[in-house]
Amino acid sequence: MTTITGFDVYDVRFPTSSSADGSDAMNKDADYSAAYIVLHTDDPDTFGCGFTFTIGRGNDICAAAIEQRALPLLGREAAQLCDTPGTTYRMLKQDSQLRWLGPDKGVEHLALGAVMNAVWDMAARRAGLPLWKLLAGMTPEQLVDATDLSYLSDVLTRDEAIDMLAKLELTKQERIDQLEWTGYPCYTTSAGWLGYSDDKLRRLCQEAVDEGYRHIKLKVGANLEDDIRRLGIAREVIGPDANLMIDANQVWDVPEAIAWVRELAQFKPLWIEEPTSPDDILGHAAVRDAVAPVGVATGEHGMNRVLFKQLFQANAIDYCQLDACRLASVNEILAVQLMAAKFGIPVNPHAGGVGLCELVQHLSIFDFIAVSGDLAGRVTEFVDHLHEHFTDPCLVSDGAYVLPSKPGYSAQMFQASLDRFAYPNGSFWAATPRGSAERSRRARRVAEGTAFASVRSGEIS
Repeated sequence: MTTITGFDVYDVRFPTSSSADGSDAMNKDADYSAAYIVLHTDDPDTFGCGFTFTIGRGNDICAAAIEQRALPLLGREAAQLCDTPGTTYRMLKQDSQLRWLGPDKGVEHLALGAVMNAVWDMAARRAGLPLWKLLAGMTPEQLVDATDLSYLSDVLTRDEAIDMLAKLELTKQERIDQLEWTGYPCYTTSAGWLGYSDDKLRRLCQEAVDEGYRHIKLKVGANLEDDIRRLGIAREVIGPDANLMIDANQVWDVPEAIAWVRELAQFKPLWIEEPTSPDDILGHAAVRDAVAPVGVATGEHGMNRVLFKQLFQANAIDYCQLDACRLASVNEILAVQLMAAKFGIPVNPHAGGVGLCELVQHLSIFDFIAVSGDLAGRVTEFVDHLHEHFTDPCLVSDGAYVLPSKPGYSAQMFQASLDRFAYPNGSFWAATPRGSAERSRRARRVAEGTAFASVRSGEIS
């Protein structure tokens, strides 16, 4: 009997702000970060890795919340946790004291996502399969048992979800064969960060075209004249037929979004992403009505399945951009994928962050194989940053994700990367004034009895 004996939680931060990677109109100095957990068992070959994504400050808060979420797993059988992931998810969710901090939103929800990501990673490793293949091999009943359908019965019942999945059962292998040949289509954001110079933008757009991308996304929203100039450069490089998308990262009010997008419509963008507050369902609907045929995309800050339900009900979006770490892992993502399929909305996951590409490739591949059965309008984000820190990095060829083949959720980071970029004591941060100042601050607070020294590791002695 293999049991969970402990876990390690890391506050991992990468200094991407120094090169303007990840910069946009809302987030000008992002340090791509991961609040990262490794679940350990009494069998060294059985473990699970998971994380949630942030952009720097507050990553330590997420790490502390992950510790609280993971404590109930100690001493439990790995087989039980992994064979019935729906039961595991509901067991962790039933902590009413932690739910009060949300519920189903904020730091406690990010933490639940990270812990369940580690459980799903362990489940796929135990099965000897990449996560997408583990999911694709589950029966409709097993998938729905794992899915969080709470608060959704007005649009999606259990029987309806089973029926949707059953209709695609007999043709799943055809779609697997197709993706093994073509890969899953993706777009690049790496060329379009807002802090890049015009010369760098031009060079990266050309490199993207040369690498086979037919979809390229640029950040917008800080200055209209700059946006017009930058989109002009991008359209000149990629040509009139390639797809160009724009992303405002929530900076506009609704009337401003409408006016700004109408000015940029001359460049024929496929969609405007996050044109206003991620919680403003009716605002998104108003923008969508006003800027068509430019589509509206959102979802990376979609806090839970209920928000997505209402976006679908209100006909507020054309593209669903769920996030692998903001939602509470596969259990909640399955619910959003099923609702999107019912409403005919393509799911194009957000992946602009450390490790997100590694995760979402599995989700998109599974969606096509078993949920939507359709690639129309579907293209998943790719950013070419920080993949070297993962033991099973995603691979892209000719503008498409290559199907992952190694067991797990592709979530494991190299220990050397954790040791170097753990904040503030890793070897990289220890050599910086910022890391030194943070260590002094934390030591002072610990001495005063007002804070914990660092994120602790859970273990059974």
